[in-house]
Amino acid sequence: MALQKVKTMAELATLSGISRPSLSKYFNDPNSVRDSTRARILRALEQYDYVPNIYAVNQNRSLTRNIGIVVPYLSDPFFAEVSRNLEPKCAQAGFNPILLSSFGEPERESENLQSLRAIKPAGVLLAPLGERSDREAMRAFAKDIPTVLFDCEIAGMGEAHFGSNNAQSIGTMVEYLCRTGEPPAFFEMKDAPNPNAVQRRKAYCAAMERLGKEPMVLCIEGQGWEFERIAFRAGERLINGGLLPTDTVLCSNDRLAIGLLAVAFELGLKVGTGRGASLRIAGHDDHPFSRFTCPALTTMSQSYDEIASATLNCLLDIVDSGERPEERHVTLFDGTLKLRRSA
Repeated sequence: MALQKVKTMAELATLSGISRPSLSKYFNDPNSVRDSTRARILRALEQYDYVPNIYAVNQNRSLTRNIGIVVPYLSDPFFAEVSRNLEPKCAQAGFNPILLSSFGEPERESENLQSLRAIKPAGVLLAPLGERSDREAMRAFAKDIPTVLFDCEIAGMGEAHFGSNNAQSIGTMVEYLCRTGEPPAFFEMKDAPNPNAVQRRKAYCAAMERLGKEPMVLCIEGQGWEFERIAFRAGERLINGGLLPTDTVLCSNDRLAIGLLAVAFELGLKVGTGRGASLRIAGHDDHPFSRFTCPALTTMSQSYDEIASATLNCLLDIVDSGERPEERHVTLFDGTLKLRRSA
């Protein structure tokens, strides 16, 4: 009986049920995995016709076992959570994660990439600043070193991009809020540092128009990453001035929503549904602390683990094969509605 032909390590992982990082460690050094894991891999190799790319394996041994992880702002809960998922996965695959924060500064982002270039990493996982990034410098870097983007998209750069399906997630939230109460206004920063905000505003407007509703965009002043403080000050002005066009507000991200929740509490407004409630507030991202706000925040959840796994596995496939893909791939993950007391 002929063995089933397997072309890639990712395919072998799927068929055998052995994790992709464990296979990577074995093919780089068979003694680096547990005896039980090695026995499972050997049984899988007897069952499937798979031959690793020896040229790629030898080439990888000449590289450092470092993988760079560059994020815009490590103190942001979203990037902290993705990084927390990436670090142990890198280590499990036999690589050393090197985590760098750009602190929201394009110059620091470019400096981080140059620092990584100097140590010749096996590859880099990059969440770019976006519009403010030095795109020419970034594309030059990605041309020399395998680079996979996550969160923020820069068209044509890197081997692949993994992010959130903002059209689906915002559309789902708008439909829910319209179905259960007054149509929502969209609360965003005028100079948002993350390009996802622009995509979410467009998705909000499209969803409202699809439902026959007039979009209501509350574009507040503010720069930088202090989202809670910016939202608190703007929310105080809007509420005190009677400028909210509806009793339902959909915030571009959870951190803006938390600032709005705080000002509502300060002004004595009950947030949620039911008797005495005067305001509904929803967010996006399902940041780790959103379930512990008061009231707990209704939001759209991004799968941190799924994004981290897909991003890293893509890079490991490139490193293990020793070949850059001919086509650039974009993968967007749908969000999940998390219903909590705020809406």
